[in-house]
Amino acid sequence: MGQVFDKLRGKEWRQKQVQAICDRVFDRFKIQTGRANLTFEELYIAVLLVYNDINKRLPGPHFDPPSKDLVKSMMTDCDLNLDGEIDRDEFVKFIEQLSGETFAVVSQGLIISLIVAPTVAIATKKATEGVPGVGKVVQKLPTSIYASIVTLAVVWATSDTS
Repeated sequence: MGQVFDKLRGKEWRQKQVQAICDRVFDRFKIQTGRANLTFEELYIAVLLVYNDINKRLPGPHFDPPSKDLVKSMMTDCDLNLDGEIDRDEFVKFIEQLSGETFAVVSQGLIISLIVAPTVAIATKKATEGVPGVGKVVQKLPTSIYASIVTLAVVWATSDTS
């Protein structure tokens, strides 16, 4: 349950996740190339790896990575020392800027799944009394179990199964 509350904290959780993903990807390139900075080609591959991690580790729909043109234009904006390459700090800022919308979608999905769904389930439990067959079963279930079942159904229905 503590992980759920970490995710609902918002900005701190997001920055922690972005930093962990960026460190892992950046270190991979540093080991492979032996250099401390990323060229444009390496940056684009790094972006693909970051989006792969985002799609694997974060709940919600699949997020497509940005185009090469967008990465190129953002690279020029994030290259603060104007050396044509991206260092570790510039890379973290680049990914935060690039993935901000992605994390907003994930956060909204968490709020819907973990707060709204159980609240609606509890509020509508009484409404199921008149449904033949289902009403009696729902009324016999403890409210916490019913809310959990409805929440799981919402999470399953809103998750991307592809």
